[in-house]
Amino acid sequence: MSTTAIDIGTLVVSTPETCGGRPRIAGTRISIAQIAVWHQQGMSPEAILEEISYLNLAQIYAALSYYHANRKEIEADLAAELADVSRLRFGD
Repeated sequence: MSTTAIDIGTLVVSTPETCGGRPRIAGTRISIAQIAVWHQQGMSPEAILEEISYLNLAQIYAALSYYHANRKEIEADLAAELADVSRLRFGD
């Protein structure tokens, strides 16, 4: 039985024209930040998979690995998103 290895470095991408250039799961518009937020809220990778069934566990674990390796960058993205929402909602 032959299997093809997947380079996990190909599972996370960042392109200027998609999701504002923020890191995301390749082939989707699911940001690494979104996966990180769900995980911070206590969702397991398996529970996240139930929410986004077209992903696979390798993609979710790659997103979480990217988050942990680049926590400051992702946290800064999340803070900027919250500031944007607050500004739009409350005019701050």
